[in-house]
Amino acid sequence: MAMDNTTQGFCFDSYLEYVAKDSRLLPSHIGLLLAMFYYHQKERPGEFFHSSRKKLMHFSRIKSIATYHKCLSDLILYGYVDYIPSWHPTKASRFRFIIDNNSGGNG
Repeated sequence: MAMDNTTQGFCFDSYLEYVAKDSRLLPSHIGLLLAMFYYHQKERPGEFFHSSRKKLMHFSRIKSIATYHKCLSDLILYGYVDYIPSWHPTKASRFRFIIDNNSGGNG
């Protein structure tokens, strides 16, 4: 059975195509975005979801905390995600994809 990537008017294929065209992004950025896609709530792509740095680093194969924070900072700066950090040891941080349905992309 084929999966439908469209949720509430948001097409993940289009989002990823836009990401692939952004020359500022390195493989580590794309890996981090894909990890976020994996852990987000698929039924609500524009809303905040929880995930931990440890899970995102493991999934994206980022080994360095400095690289993780650099990639995350870039994704925020470039307009791909919002981020609300959690310094609590058992509560995950909050992330949200910034979805611009009018222009067909972000950035």
